[in-house]
Amino acid sequence: MKLRIHQFIPFTRVEGPGERACLQVQGCPIRCPGCAVPFTWSTKGGYDVTVDELVDKILKGPKVEGITFLGGEPFEQAEALAELGGRLKEEGLSVMTFSGYVLEHIQKANRKDWNDLLKVTDLLIDGPFQKENRDLSRPWCGSSNQRYHFFTDRYLHLKNQLTNTPNRMEITLKPDGRVFANGMATIEDLEGLFNDLIK
Repeated sequence: MKLRIHQFIPFTRVEGPGERACLQVQGCPIRCPGCAVPFTWSTKGGYDVTVDELVDKILKGPKVEGITFLGGEPFEQAEALAELGGRLKEEGLSVMTFSGYVLEHIQKANRKDWNDLLKVTDLLIDGPFQKENRDLSRPWCGSSNQRYHFFTDRYLHLKNQLTNTPNRMEITLKPDGRVFANGMATIEDLEGLFNDLIK
């Protein structure tokens, strides 16, 4: 079974609770105005990888407590992500999933692949990014309409701490000289970072 992905991050501390692997899928039909990653919209971008390859990379890679699925739109590749998530959960890892769809829409659709992805998800963040409601005061969310859904007890202890948990950003320098950034930050934070680098 294959997935079309934009990138695989073997280790991150900013894409969900704790230390995680992260899979950014390619392809999104929602296309929110002001989206920070419009290059993930097209299904023609990215590259293919098998579920078996990803399981192997994650289990043999840096020690992590879970995997985060983000997009693009994960529910557009729900069958393969449910397979991947289920296999990782058998190894004791957690699953966090982002979606531009709201939970009620996902549930009402009553699609087997969507239901299967929900079943393996410990923590879901739902809702489209809304440029007019941009809000980075809560971790991992970009706008105030987005919601946290705790489907298991795995991260329930975080529920009352979310307003005290800041967003963070990671900057990685690649061997070829490219600078890679992931996570959430305000424009002011980024300007301050680059101003510090120039000094």
